[in-house]
Amino acid sequence: MTGGMKVTKLDNLISLIKNKHVYIQTHNYPDQDALASAFGLAALLKNRGINATICYSGQIDKYNTLKMVELIPIPVRRGEELIITAMDEILLVDSQEGNINVKKFPGKIIACIDHHPLQETDSYRFFDIRSTMGSCASIIGEYFMENDIEPEEPVATALTYGIKMDTGNLTRRVSERDVEVFSFLFRRADEEKLRELDKSSLTKDDLNAYKEAITNLKIYGRLGIVKIGNDYSEAILASISDFLLSLSELDVTLVYAYRVGGLKFSIRSATPLIDAGKAIRWALKGLGDGGGHAVMAAGFIPGLDTETSIYNMSSLVEQRLIQYVAKKVID
Repeated sequence: MTGGMKVTKLDNLISLIKNKHVYIQTHNYPDQDALASAFGLAALLKNRGINATICYSGQIDKYNTLKMVELIPIPVRRGEELIITAMDEILLVDSQEGNINVKKFPGKIIACIDHHPLQETDSYRFFDIRSTMGSCASIIGEYFMENDIEPEEPVATALTYGIKMDTGNLTRRVSERDVEVFSFLFRRADEEKLRELDKSSLTKDDLNAYKEAITNLKIYGRLGIVKIGNDYSEAILASISDFLLSLSELDVTLVYAYRVGGLKFSIRSATPLIDAGKAIRWALKGLGDGGGHAVMAAGFIPGLDTETSIYNMSSLVEQRLIQYVAKKVID
């Protein structure tokens, strides 16, 4: 307590930042939740006199995410285009240090705000990692609420959209606190922009991936597995995983494709018997890296450059997952 006032998480974070400028880094191939969280955090820091540059590696590869960046707009840069030195401070949002989908830039990672399962935290000066929250944008939105900071309309719109997308319109992994924060932000958001973003989910080219998924789907009990063509975005893999999970015959879905020198996997679970994050880690053990939430997760096997290696690895992962699901259902 200071002068009778409660010290908030934002207060703690600000007290641990030494520079007047920081970098806010998302995971590679950032989605709406990651970018909204970064945008909101940058606004909070600016309110406290600290400037921030939002950065990422990879690319923004989903149409409605690109539309969000353009429409709101959100100033974001690829980290490779920036001059980041060892003296710079980096704050991670919607990701954690050491994840395979977080590129290591030269600066010092001093803080982490995330809603994925807790990992190693010893290297941070500050962390707020809450897997009970449905989205990282909800955590950032809560900072506005508990510090009595009024978010400007673009920030409120971005955070509202981030929550909507990461919780499946408040139907997936949503907590009461997510709903409270969403309500706070929605009243301050631009509803017209939200409606425009809602109708910008797919392009015509994306339909080819859905066609391949429908054609190639293999079902093993309540598990559906499908490999789609090469070089589809991570966002499309995730969208198809959600789409297939809507089938009444399926409780778990795995969608994968070859891209960027390896196999990228997206997994979903609608049953408490199967934790998607644990399932993909088990299936990729010794091959690559994976993880995420109980209901949604992802993974990657790098270093594959021949058709034979791709076929062998994908077959092994499929068999491991089939065995994992079968054992959990029987147990």
